[in-house]
Amino acid sequence: MSKTILTIDDSASARQMISLTLAGAGYTVVEAADGSEGLSKATSCRIDAVLTDLNMPVMNGLDFIRAFRAHPASTGVPIVFLTTESDPEMRAQAKAAGATGWIVKPFRQDQLVAVMRKVAGA
Repeated sequence: MSKTILTIDDSASARQMISLTLAGAGYTVVEAADGSEGLSKATSCRIDAVLTDLNMPVMNGLDFIRAFRAHPASTGVPIVFLTTESDPEMRAQAKAAGATGWIVKPFRQDQLVAVMRKVAGA
């Protein structure tokens, strides 16, 4: 049974690239266009890890993490930021909110797969 990864990004092309990369590595991918949609999906179906952008409309990635971590469904689910942001203060806020890791865009496909294997398993 494959692991399910939720990817949250307001860019359709970014979601497509992430989905193709992770599906090619054997993962099942669920997509959401913003943090609010992501929170709905994360709390209504079983997921093994979350990859979220930071800057999105409706609900940003940091607010998503805070809301998801307040829900019992988040227990044991790693959350990795995938963003253009590289500010150390923002990283500290993300970690304090419950983020597990951080990947800066643009990402290498092998790097993304390696990180997901590390946090979610194969």
